[in-house]
Amino acid sequence: MYQDINKLVVCQKAHKLVLQIYEVTKKFPKDEQFALTSQMRRAAVSVLSNIVEGKARGSDKEFRRFLLLARGSLEELKYQLILAKDFKYMNEMDHSDLILLANEVGKLLNGLIGKVSD
Repeated sequence: MYQDINKLVVCQKAHKLVLQIYEVTKKFPKDEQFALTSQMRRAAVSVLSNIVEGKARGSDKEFRRFLLLARGSLEELKYQLILAKDFKYMNEMDHSDLILLANEVGKLLNGLIGKVSD
C-alpha cells in the first residue's frame, strides 16, 4: 500500500518536509527536546501518516476525512514554524524554505481533497 501511495506527489513532498523538519530541529536547544522539537516532529510525521492511513481505509469518505486531518496537522506545523522562528531557534532561510514546502504540501493536499468525493 505505501509503495502505491508514495507515487503521489503530495506524499513525496510531505516526506521531504518530515526529513527537513528533523534536520532543522536537531539544532534547537536541548531544553526544547520534549516540547517544541517533539511537537513539530509529530505534526510533520502526522501529515503523511494520515494520508497513508486514510488511503488504507479503502473508502473515499474515510480517505477524505484523513486528508482533512493531515491538513490540520500541516497547519499546526506552520504555526510551530512561526513560533520557532520567533524564538530564534531557526534562521530566516530555513524558516522560509520550510514554509514554502509546507505551503506546497498544503496546495497539493487541498487539490487531493477536492478530487476525493465526500
